[in-house]
Amino acid sequence: MPENVFIALQNTPEAQPIIEAIVADNDNAVVNESPGMVKIDCPKRLVLRRETVEEKLGQEFNLQDIHLTLISLSGNIDEDEDEFVLHWDF
Repeated sequence: MPENVFIALQNTPEAQPIIEAIVADNDNAVVNESPGMVKIDCPKRLVLRRETVEEKLGQEFNLQDIHLTLISLSGNIDEDEDEFVLHWDF
């Protein structure tokens, strides 16, 4: 089983606050940016917090809106109104 989880988002202005929030909340995140996509790898666990996106965006954010820019992901998903978490269970 792979050790890293990842999330790939469209490289658009709408995705930038999400990307910034992921980087802010995950010290081990590795960002790989290309013209059309931003792929973020993280060892074992990656968390996206609604509160952090709202801080970056300057307004309320519904975590379900991540699906508007989501391309792909790898890992088990746990999500609620406040967090979107990718992880591997070992």
